[in-house]
Amino acid sequence: MQDFLSFLVVQKGYSEATEKAYRVDIAQFAAFLREQNVDISQPHTVNRRHIQSFVANLFHRGEAKSTMSRKLAAVRSFFRFLMRNGRLSENVATQVRNPRQETRHPRILNMDETCALLDASAPVLPDSRAALLHRRDVALAELLYGSGLRISEALGLDQDNVRLKRQALRVLGKGSRERIAPLSDTSVSALAAWLDVREELALLGEQALFVGVRGARLQRREAGRSITRLCRQAGLAVTVSPHSLRHSFATHLLDAGADLRSVQELLGHQRLTTTQRYTQVSMERLIQAYDKAHPRSEW
Repeated sequence: MQDFLSFLVVQKGYSEATEKAYRVDIAQFAAFLREQNVDISQPHTVNRRHIQSFVANLFHRGEAKSTMSRKLAAVRSFFRFLMRNGRLSENVATQVRNPRQETRHPRILNMDETCALLDASAPVLPDSRAALLHRRDVALAELLYGSGLRISEALGLDQDNVRLKRQALRVLGKGSRERIAPLSDTSVSALAAWLDVREELALLGEQALFVGVRGARLQRREAGRSITRLCRQAGLAVTVSPHSLRHSFATHLLDAGADLRSVQELLGHQRLTTTQRYTQVSMERLIQAYDKAHPRSEW
C-alpha cells in the first residue's frame, strides 16, 4: 500500500489531497474485503464479484455515483500498480463498469450576481479585524473568478507566485503542472489592497498568499465560509462554493465568444473534453434565454 501511494506522488506527481483520497479509498476497499474473508495482501484472491459487491455496498450506503466511480478508479489504479510490479497477472477491476453518472451542472452566477458578490460592502470600521478579512475574501474571490483558479490552486499560492506589475500568477495545478495565469485589473487592485494589510494577520515567516484567522495558510473550509460570507454581504438570494466562481469564469468567457482552446489553457485542463462540458452549460443557458425572450419560441 505504501509503495503504491509513494508511486502516485513521486512517479505520477499526484497532489497530497489526491494521495490522501486514494489512501482512504483503498483502505475502505481492504476493510470490505476483510468482511468477505479476503486479504488484500493476497491480491490474486480478489475477483470481479468482490469488486462488484464493493460497488453495490457503496450504493446501498447512499454514496453518490461520482464517489463510487472515484473509489473504483482507485482500485483499478492499485491493481494496475500491482500488475506492473509482478504481483498480479490480470486487473479484474477493469471488468467492472462505472455506474452511470447523473448529468449535473454547477451553480453558475450571472453577471449581475458576480458583480454584486465582488463589490460586496466592507464592514463599517475600516481598521477592524472583519475589515482585514473582507479584503482577503474579496482578493480570493477576484482570483477565483478573474483567473479561473481552482480553490486548491489559490490556497497553494505563496506571495512570490504573484507578479502584480506583470498582472500574472505562477500557478501549480493538478499533476504538478505549472502554468501562468493572467490577473484582471480588479484582481490586481484587490490583491494590492490585501497585501497592504496581510502582515497584520499572518504569522511571522508564513509565505502563503492567503492566511486564515490564526495566521497560517488559509484552509479550504474557511475559504468556503469566506465566499459564503461575501454572498450574504452582497445580498444574493443564493450562496455558492468557491468552485462555482471558476465555473462562472469559464461559462462567461464562452458566452462572450472565447475559443475553447484558450479557455482550456486558462483553466489548466489537460484534456479538451474536460473543457467542453462548459459549452453544454453555455448552450443550455442560450436556449433558456431564447425560450424566455423570443416571441415565437413556444412554437
